[in-house]
Amino acid sequence: MCCDSKRRFLLLYATQKGQAKAIAEEIWQQASAHGFEADMHCISEMDKYNLETEKDPVVIVISTTGTGDPPDTARKFVKKIQDKTLPPDHFAHLQYGLLGLGDSEYMFFCNGGRTVDRRLQELGAQRFYDTGLADDCVGLELVVDPWIDGLWLALKEALQLREEKEGMNNAVDAVSSSLSPAPHAVHELKLSSEVQNLKLEDERARGSDVLSQQLDDINLAAPASDPEPSLLHSVPPLSQSTLNIPALPPEYIEVQLQDTQGENPHLSSLVSEGAFEVPVTKAVQLTRGDAIKTALLLELDIADTVFEYQPGDAFCVICPNNASEVEELLHILGLSEKGDNFVCVQVKQGTKKKGASRPQHVPERSTLKFILTWCLEIRAIPKKAFLRALVECTGDVGEKRRLQELCSRQGASDYTCFIRDSNVCLLDLLHAFPSCKPSLSLLIEHLPKLQARSYSASSSNLYQPGRLHFVFNVVEFPASPSRPVSRKGVCTGWLAELVAPLLHPSKNTLDAKGESSTEKISIFPRPNNAFHLPADPSVPFIMVGPGTGISPFIGFLQHRQKLREQHTDWEFGETWLFFGCRHQDRDYLFKQLRSFLENGTLTHLKVCFSRDSTTAEEAPPKYVQDILRLCAKEVARVLLKERGYFYVCGDKKHMADDVSDAVVDILSTEMEADRLEAMKILATLREAKRYLQDVWS
Repeated sequence: MCCDSKRRFLLLYATQKGQAKAIAEEIWQQASAHGFEADMHCISEMDKYNLETEKDPVVIVISTTGTGDPPDTARKFVKKIQDKTLPPDHFAHLQYGLLGLGDSEYMFFCNGGRTVDRRLQELGAQRFYDTGLADDCVGLELVVDPWIDGLWLALKEALQLREEKEGMNNAVDAVSSSLSPAPHAVHELKLSSEVQNLKLEDERARGSDVLSQQLDDINLAAPASDPEPSLLHSVPPLSQSTLNIPALPPEYIEVQLQDTQGENPHLSSLVSEGAFEVPVTKAVQLTRGDAIKTALLLELDIADTVFEYQPGDAFCVICPNNASEVEELLHILGLSEKGDNFVCVQVKQGTKKKGASRPQHVPERSTLKFILTWCLEIRAIPKKAFLRALVECTGDVGEKRRLQELCSRQGASDYTCFIRDSNVCLLDLLHAFPSCKPSLSLLIEHLPKLQARSYSASSSNLYQPGRLHFVFNVVEFPASPSRPVSRKGVCTGWLAELVAPLLHPSKNTLDAKGESSTEKISIFPRPNNAFHLPADPSVPFIMVGPGTGISPFIGFLQHRQKLREQHTDWEFGETWLFFGCRHQDRDYLFKQLRSFLENGTLTHLKVCFSRDSTTAEEAPPKYVQDILRLCAKEVARVLLKERGYFYVCGDKKHMADDVSDAVVDILSTEMEADRLEAMKILATLREAKRYLQDVWS
């Protein structure tokens, strides 16, 4: 601990995908300009700090993962502080400020941060600064930036208060008793993820870490023929504003291209969980050719592996970036001829970056094409720190100014509109700003890890031993003004291309024996701790899964059918399935649901079709929440009288919330209770793991 104890604070971060770490590094960089020394560590490095004896203020930046869980790096820490034998004054000496990161699209918003915050309070710790909860759904920076701005005054007040208390230690009792106690130093900064509560114009904490960029007679207002702002152009007042832009992140990676040959790392080395390479043995298009979305079912052969799963579990697919996009990026970087060269990635000598290390997702030695294909998320939406670094690589004065605007405080709304909401990626920026020529080392520093994509199992190993099914829509991103080319999803587009020979076999796809060649993909398990069938088979349950949300419920029903065949003496509870899609003849994904109904595995099947026209006098229900309301008495009976389970799978934004609202209405009506009471009952069901969701945004 080499920092001056009077100006030092402990900075801890807990990250899953790098967001919390990047924000902590921003705090660390700004600290010196405000007269502080940040002693920064990952929260998992518990040998490098000790909260039990910590005297200085503690700042914690923590994200949320999964269904409201703390990130993997915080698991040991959370387990330690949740020890029930700890006394309520265990952290009475501790002052802290916490910034939680989350996404309000998901149910347990910022629950990782809330969990740590709540437990620290229970153990007697005191907040010296209000907790901030940043929402990735609307833009983390809308809360992160003002939270960091206000942090320095709060730290100053907290340290001043401590100094005052230390200075009073030698005062005589008579004098001490005549003094009024110092007020608790809490710097009030009411932060909300709601944009209207934010005061981004606040200038209270400007330091040398924030650069003031003058116009220098550069006029980037959109031309008269294009009066609206765009990715390329701004309009007044932004185009005429003095800008406050972030500090330039220090360089810390050094890259050497080598002519030597060798082999790339195996894909299993890219994940800590241990991956399995398995053949794709079957592919079926579940939707008709004229359906709005294309849904595919893939079958994997896991017979020769130790891969285990239960119905309701998910698993991850290790996928590459699009090959043509990788080639395009190599071309723009001027490295088209170097794709097969080996790259040695090391930490730059003398870097100013705190605790700099080679990103763990980038091999120390592999080919350039391997890094861009399997390691870096080249489709990632660039963060403001990346834009700030790209400014230094841009030659054209006008382009440089526009990039400065997009990463500035004043350009926050333009960043949200033209970068974040438009799903702009690095390639789009390099096309829009052709004078921008970043180095390979800069890309490795700023592009995040290419994440494996998660899918729900759509089968039962009991029903089909050695086989794993999953269902997905091929994601489409249409062109937009900020992104003039349409794209498919990174993983779903790759899978669709990979299995095209299975979907449309031809002579060209057959091997010498006349058999289709077998493609393989790498997967690893991602067990779900709660989204499983009830342990007691006599308990009834309701499944709601429109579109591909039906996927895990096929596994549920397969498993239940096999149990019924094997255990004829068991008592089985009733089962309900609510399914919806656009058109009955185009995207009714599993028409074989009727067979589950006929053999008694499925007790009730309720379907709806939102886009089909009807000549009936009374229009049929369009959405699953509408059918739920028609079955209100039965739904209430299953949940309340028979203590059944309720499962929801599918789109969070356009379905899961509406289903939740429908259940609240049902409970309110059937119990003759007000809506608040019904919401409390639903919360109780969630707490008891009887109302379960597997949703995505």
